Amino acid sequence: MATNTSTDMCSLYLHFQLTLNASIDNHTDCVNNPEDDPNIVTSSMRFYTYSVPVILAIGILGNLVSLRVFLSRNMRKLSASTYLAALSTSDIMALVFYVLMEWLRWGLPSWNNDGQLEFLNAAGICQALFYFSYVSRFLSAWFIVTFTVERYIGVCHPLKRKDICGSRSAQKVICSLILISLIVMLFKPILTSSREFQTRNSVVRRCLPDSQQLMTSFVLDSIYGLSITVVPFLIISILNALIIRKLLHRYQRHRKINIVTEESIIRMEFTVILLVVSFVFIVLNLPYCFVWCKRFLLSNSKRTGREDIWADFDNLEGVLMITRVIFYMNYCVNFFLYSVTGAYFRKELMILVFYRSQRYSDYLKCSRNGNSSPTTPQSWV
Repeated sequence: MATNTSTDMCSLYLHFQLTLNASIDNHTDCVNNPEDDPNIVTSSMRFYTYSVPVILAIGILGNLVSLRVFLSRNMRKLSASTYLAALSTSDIMALVFYVLMEWLRWGLPSWNNDGQLEFLNAAGICQALFYFSYVSRFLSAWFIVTFTVERYIGVCHPLKRKDICGSRSAQKVICSLILISLIVMLFKPILTSSREFQTRNSVVRRCLPDSQQLMTSFVLDSIYGLSITVVPFLIISILNALIIRKLLHRYQRHRKINIVTEESIIRMEFTVILLVVSFVFIVLNLPYCFVWCKRFLLSNSKRTGREDIWADFDNLEGVLMITRVIFYMNYCVNFFLYSVTGAYFRKELMILVFYRSQRYSDYLKCSRNGNSSPTTPQSWV
């Protein structure tokens, strides 16, 4: 099935102009032929169209399984499980309200020319979708930050761990973050409107910043973008560096006195989970953030009269489409990271998968009657 990249590029350019506070009339001469599109645009649109459904399926299923594991009897009392369960929930919301909705707007029409879902841009619906998209993306980023802060306290300030890093404290932090995001993100639906634009070929309706509040919307969107990218990057990077330094120092000390306890092994294991999750978060976010910033700078060239802006924009939009898919992967990879780095996660997952097996039940009884702990140790923070 042919990919209708031309129509999408015009729509994306229209959306791009208004999002970046560029003035535009209700009529635009944006019209391209698919033959005129650079190869990178055609290839990246096709890559986006067919890869996002896979990310959605894997991400929703993986996060549902992760959520079930972290809410299991042995793990739900642990503060780290509370944060990771909240992260799984926010990732599911981001996949539904952000990734899926974006794909329905841009990917589905490329897959099927009759796949335009105009109701997504209807007044009221588009504002609600944007609101929950902003809330879920903010929470996904900051749940990782709060988890990092807790691990920093647990590793670098162990004497304060029991007072600050309990399950009740985690629930209070999570509820506070949710409340803050629900209030602060109200700016998005308030400053967004559903508008119609006449192109050479048809009339299109898009959910875009209100024409009377373009600058305000641009400033707040920029602050929001920094709050889910640059600020978390800096906090996570600094705290991870301090955690790694402390762990190396502790490893050297324990190796000299030959003290290796089960508790220290468990804490190390779940600290590794944090380090891997936060590192992958940064790696998957940076390419999209970098290309988006470059595209923003390109918009200034448009205002200075550069005639080659369309070619530059098309090429950059193709690269952005690829990095957007990489960015989406941030919401679906955590299940695999938990499975690879977390022995206790794998153990609880096996219990959930094989809980009906009598042989596995007998194995659990034997292991619980032996040297193993009946539940996950409370030292996991």
